Amino acid sequence: MTQADPHGALDRALLRHPDSYKWTLHPEDVIPMWIADMDFPVAPPILSALQDRLTRGLGYPQLSGDPVLKGLLREHLATQGLTDLKDEGLTFLPGVVPGIYAAVHALTTPGEAVVTMTPVYHPFHLSITDQGRRVAGVPLRDGEEGYEINFAALDAAARGSRLLLLCHPHNPTGRVWSAEELGRLRDLAIARDLFVLSDELHADLRYTGAPFEAFAADPRVRSRTLTLTGPCKAYNTAGLGIGAMVGHNEKLVARVRGAAGGLMGHESALSITMWQAALREGGPWLAETLEYLRTNRDVLTAYLREHLPWVRFHPVQSTYLAWLDLRAHPRAGDIQNYLLQEARVAVHDGPLFAPEPQKGLYQGFIRVNFATSRPLLIDALERMRVALSSAMPG
Repeated sequence: MTQADPHGALDRALLRHPDSYKWTLHPEDVIPMWIADMDFPVAPPILSALQDRLTRGLGYPQLSGDPVLKGLLREHLATQGLTDLKDEGLTFLPGVVPGIYAAVHALTTPGEAVVTMTPVYHPFHLSITDQGRRVAGVPLRDGEEGYEINFAALDAAARGSRLLLLCHPHNPTGRVWSAEELGRLRDLAIARDLFVLSDELHADLRYTGAPFEAFAADPRVRSRTLTLTGPCKAYNTAGLGIGAMVGHNEKLVARVRGAAGGLMGHESALSITMWQAALREGGPWLAETLEYLRTNRDVLTAYLREHLPWVRFHPVQSTYLAWLDLRAHPRAGDIQNYLLQEARVAVHDGPLFAPEPQKGLYQGFIRVNFATSRPLLIDALERMRVALSSAMPG
């Protein structure tokens, strides 16, 4: 990437605009590497489409589901194994998180256990506890090559439950579940008669080189699975809320979408335009962005291995979020605050990604967002190295 490239030449003063939650939560001398949006400019085709859309009225969009966007999305999802989706099996949402809450509300009852794997994107366990359900959280195992599913524990947790919340690719560990792992998860869902809600929001941000396989790509589990997706992570458009819930069981889609009623809200006119443009013309920008992120991941990996070899981590297979184990540090008990105060770097604290009984398992972990310019990334890593090394014994 050259300095003229928008991914590499980012002005901190411009990033710190008043509309940015990420860049204005902390003082000006802090580098924010916490909330999951990218520092990069939005793809030019998206900006052009939005500007064109503003030349027309902003009345209600197609509230029954924009037919153009449905067609584009069906084509895209078919490349991930979700073929033969009907219009009735695709419904738009104001975002992915409302879909998680709606599924928990519609498919379980208060007091019931809902299965998921921890650590996990925090709306997973919050959608369960906020609605009076119990989290049956199964910790992932830290293997030599990456985080692994504990299938025996998952099977035990699934007994007596009706719903599995799956994060694929997984946030915060960055795993893309393999074909073998997906097969075993499908077998488990069938054996335990589980509904499965698969959040596949990060599917287009992968470094594996292999095609993405949706959980519901296997016809055996299509009748029991709902898939959530959206453009906000791949195309950096979180401020234009929109998502989709899709499934081959149209009655199941209607049951979950209908359970939220008027509490759900609907997608906006501009978010529809944005997603259309992303699917039509955003491919080259996404490919370039993904390559920049891949190099950032590799820079972070090399830096940690050379300068902070005691930090345990696995290079992510997807997302722009690194999950780092800093439990060997003397300040592991307040590591997020320590880095904020001493390094002036803001990160997400590990316990956020677990329900209350398991928070202690992830104290000393942090999630780091590396979707920024390389100079900013290296600056943040240098700050962290100095602060962490100064408190290490010897």
